Amino acid sequence: MTAPQPVITHPADATHSGASSKAATLAEALPWLEKFSGATVVVKYGGNAMIHQDLQASFASDIVFLRRVGMRPVVVHGGGPQISQMLERLGVETSFIDGLRVTTPEAMDIVRMVLTGQVQRQVVSLINQHGPLAIGLSGEDAHLFTATRRTTSTEGEDVDLGQVGDLAAVDADFVQTVLDDGLVPVVSSVARGADGATYNINADTAAAALAVELGARKLVVLTDVPGVFARWPDTSEIISRITPAQLEPMIRSASSGMIPKLTACLTAVQNGVAEAHVLDGRVRHALLLEVFTDAGIGTVVVGDDADGSARGVRS
Repeated sequence: MTAPQPVITHPADATHSGASSKAATLAEALPWLEKFSGATVVVKYGGNAMIHQDLQASFASDIVFLRRVGMRPVVVHGGGPQISQMLERLGVETSFIDGLRVTTPEAMDIVRMVLTGQVQRQVVSLINQHGPLAIGLSGEDAHLFTATRRTTSTEGEDVDLGQVGDLAAVDADFVQTVLDDGLVPVVSSVARGADGATYNINADTAAAALAVELGARKLVVLTDVPGVFARWPDTSEIISRITPAQLEPMIRSASSGMIPKLTACLTAVQNGVAEAHVLDGRVRHALLLEVFTDAGIGTVVVGDDADGSARGVRS
């Protein structure tokens, strides 16, 4: 009598397919991991990525991944929605002129509290769930950011915006020391003034200036759009790759919220940062998908002398 044969079962094709897809993604990432090992990348953290809990956790794990594979990530954040919520909760009235918040000394105390005591601590805490990796810094620390008072003009009259600042100088020595110690700096966009006051500065501008000062390989700006639109306000096509010469004339017709982000990317690349990325922070792991895959998911701004002027547009 023939002995019964062992029954051999095979995993479902879907299982094989899923495993193969993961392996292919890892293999695709390998040359990028080698290319960017040791590189400094400055990430401007904002938009929905810093509001929704699942996106917050995804962002933190992406930053930890960059750190674990040998890159040197730096996070720069703002916090406009959180500031507005706290001002309303405390009954502090504020007004806006040309889209800029008039910031009284009372309001500035709340801005500083929210940025360095709430938003920054949350980011540091999320990253440090993966180990003792992150440290919080204010732009005031070690004279990292120095600002001058900004004014604007309305109907031909100069208007004082209070403690709203324009970035005047960056001293990144202490940030460099933190990076050399293997830590992830999380920087709030508050600056000291030469006049002794404290100023709120635009986080996109601060991130670009810090990337330049650090000699960063990349600047990444997280926002709530999928990239730079080819023919704004038509949103059907996204530019995947663009040079500063191509980007500069597009900034004038961009939406008001995108102007400082695109200007930051342009400034960074024109001053030595190899690449600046505009990414949709609403996409989980957007940072990893852009940095470590061939196609990417956002728009990358590259130097005018890079090979090829554009990788085209996509729907």
